Amino acid sequence: MNKTGLANKKILVTGACGFIGSHLTEELIRRGFAVRAFVWYNSFNSWGWLDHSEPEIKKSLDVFSGDIRDPHGVKTAMKGCDVVFHLAALIGIPYSYHSPDTYVDTNIKGTLNVVQAARELDVAKVLHTSTSEVYGTARFVPITEDHPLQGQSPYSASKIGADQIAMSFFLSFGTPVSIVRPFNTYGPRQSARAVIPTVITQIASGIRQIKLGSLHPTRDFNYIKDTVNGFIAIAESDKTTGEVINIGSNYEISVGDTVKLIAGLMETEITVDTDAQRIRPENSEVERLWADNSKAKKLAGWKPAYGQHEGFKKGLRETINWFLNHEHLKQYKPGEYNI
Repeated sequence: MNKTGLANKKILVTGACGFIGSHLTEELIRRGFAVRAFVWYNSFNSWGWLDHSEPEIKKSLDVFSGDIRDPHGVKTAMKGCDVVFHLAALIGIPYSYHSPDTYVDTNIKGTLNVVQAARELDVAKVLHTSTSEVYGTARFVPITEDHPLQGQSPYSASKIGADQIAMSFFLSFGTPVSIVRPFNTYGPRQSARAVIPTVITQIASGIRQIKLGSLHPTRDFNYIKDTVNGFIAIAESDKTTGEVINIGSNYEISVGDTVKLIAGLMETEITVDTDAQRIRPENSEVERLWADNSKAKKLAGWKPAYGQHEGFKKGLRETINWFLNHEHLKQYKPGEYNI
């Protein structure tokens, strides 16, 4: 695939109903690509966040409702598609302590279903979504793609397993797989299981004593537009097959400093209360994440538009403005802890 590698190709996005998946699906359609959106089947006939897309985007959607755990449904959805962006996954870390079995079924078996169907259908490219959590606490920074993998939660272990399944199909069968490894993506529509929406929704709802978990860990926050552009750049490049590629901002900041930054941008004075149920078990907490993103630039020509401190502030402002819209805020439950 060359730089026009997505032109005239049918694209499948699994997990299209979710946070990153919905933004990616919309951007692909805006760029004129033919997209099939694989959404989670449910009795409400909900397409998740795609229900909130602009009418023009919804008109262009080819929606397939199914379950990533069902190999027959996955293969049916992939028929006629040339490129697959595989984002469907369970991602909540606290819930993985509660129900690890579902993470193995969804993340590992679901990925197996995707790459097995891709092999059988001779798909041109599969982009499998990883996560910075597979690195665990940084042993060196910035974290390159060669950093050791450490399964510090059942979630991260399931994603390590999924990554290895995906790469094994490239090595064993030549299935054209690229592994995209986003660091902590944030932005409009993100679940309040993540720290940035948790803080914004509480402040926007008038709460001034903010409940949070650990404040000392550091993260490399990546704005949703950068993540989406990274996915597309990796798909379009002919140098990324068989590669693991970080998508991160190359900027490290603590959770505590992030909270102060949000409060400042929202011009609000707050106090922070430690909520015991939000704290990960000691050996499970990922203490430090900081991305080396040079490989993405080298192989795909991608670099963050929202990098470093000023870029982070710009992304936070856009995120805050979205959450301050009453129609958006009312879809959240700021006073409740969502695992």
